[in-house]
Amino acid sequence: MSRLILFNKPYGVLSQFTDHGQDRPTLADYIKLPGIYVAGRLDFDSEGLLLLTDDGKLQAHIADPRHKTPKVYWAQVEGIPDKAALKTLREGVMLNDGPTRPVQAQLIEEPDDLWPRNPPIRYRAAIPTSWVELALREGRNRQVRRMTAAVGFPTLRLIRHAIGKWTCEGLEPGQWREISV
Repeated sequence: MSRLILFNKPYGVLSQFTDHGQDRPTLADYIKLPGIYVAGRLDFDSEGLLLLTDDGKLQAHIADPRHKTPKVYWAQVEGIPDKAALKTLREGVMLNDGPTRPVQAQLIEEPDDLWPRNPPIRYRAAIPTSWVELALREGRNRQVRRMTAAVGFPTLRLIRHAIGKWTCEGLEPGQWREISV
């Protein structure tokens, strides 16, 4: 039976077990299980669900964009995206490495039971923020941040809420649980 670990990665933690002399927090500071590997990545300055497994086929299936496993992100953005910006996100955005695939994108209320980020995002009294939920089936480097910036609404905070059928619900930052697959 394969092992699958659901981990709520805190802000400022690398999505790997070593840091090669940089002395930044890594997965090894939170998960002490031998023989498991990350299925996909999550940027140092992003938070939320990270999956780890001991099954190479499962790892490839989750991480490889060819399998189109949906990944749901909650992005707190600067400003309030209008219908045109959301339409552009949905249809695909031209980035410097080519067009993105279409995504599901919608404005949402701030998610319930959202943990505080440490450090908090910058606050500007004159500039409102809002939340956008994006469901992607590809995973380029810093893709959500680049997409929201391309439509004029830079991401201030990014949380991956779900990968396929798995979510980080019930997990505080730094917590993990193992499930059977």
